[in-house]
Amino acid sequence: MLGATATGKTSLAIRLAQAFDGEVISADSRYFYRGMDVGTAKPSIEERAGVPHHLIDIADPRDDYSLSRFLTDAYVAVEDVAARWHLPIVAGGTPQYLRAFIEGWHVPEVPPDAELRQRLELEPVEDLSKRLLHVDAVSAERIGPQNKRRMIRALEIHTLTGVPMSVLAGKDAPPYRFLVLGLRQDREQLYDRIDRRVRDMFAGGWLAEVRDLYARGVTAATPAMSAHGYREALEVVQGVTTLEDAIVRTQLMVHKYVRHQETWFRRFADVQWLDSSDAGFEDVAVAWVRAFLAQ
Repeated sequence: MLGATATGKTSLAIRLAQAFDGEVISADSRYFYRGMDVGTAKPSIEERAGVPHHLIDIADPRDDYSLSRFLTDAYVAVEDVAARWHLPIVAGGTPQYLRAFIEGWHVPEVPPDAELRQRLELEPVEDLSKRLLHVDAVSAERIGPQNKRRMIRALEIHTLTGVPMSVLAGKDAPPYRFLVLGLRQDREQLYDRIDRRVRDMFAGGWLAEVRDLYARGVTAATPAMSAHGYREALEVVQGVTTLEDAIVRTQLMVHKYVRHQETWFRRFADVQWLDSSDAGFEDVAVAWVRAFLAQ
């Protein structure tokens, strides 16, 4: 199950799990980290008590949880759930992780080199793009000219292995049948829902959560803090910006991410789309899953 932020994936995943004796496997990169609950809209303890969830709270926020690790963990979880004759429901909003899972990407298991990454981080994105184009034109085309983080990773792999990332990577579709459900809403309606949710998060303990993370050694430079709104909330905690400024910046940031998600999801094949603002859309999803399982 895929869809942009705030389209109702958590609720539908739980409904389907209850209807079909299923268990939810998270494909949301924000849910992996312990102690990051309010600002990620993570499923509540009560929701997880009613339906088993996997790949939530499995990493320390000071660690860098990679795509390679996700794929390993996700396939293990699917096999575990299926071995107990329960239905695996992979749900999330991180497009790259979902596509890699469905298509069976091979992701090079090259450990990160912090010193190399720091050096590359200092270079302008234009220079990184030119360098990557020279050593790995295929990856450069896939990544595009603006995604600095992925450029650095591709250059890191080439530097450490001497082999282009595009050569090491490949695809081997997993031996599963997929029903891919997608949730979407009118853009402006979704923006309004996001804006209200961001305000509710800040009013509902997000600053206290970030204050606790900071006390545990999680800083703005920590990879997990790239989750939308966390660095902005930290600036409020540190007295660098106002609460209202952090709220507005976070809202705009999530709007931009929604556009990014929608662009990615348009590239997915064979998605059964549902408008989650329609009354009864969950009943339609249940009927589709029932028909799929009967095949």
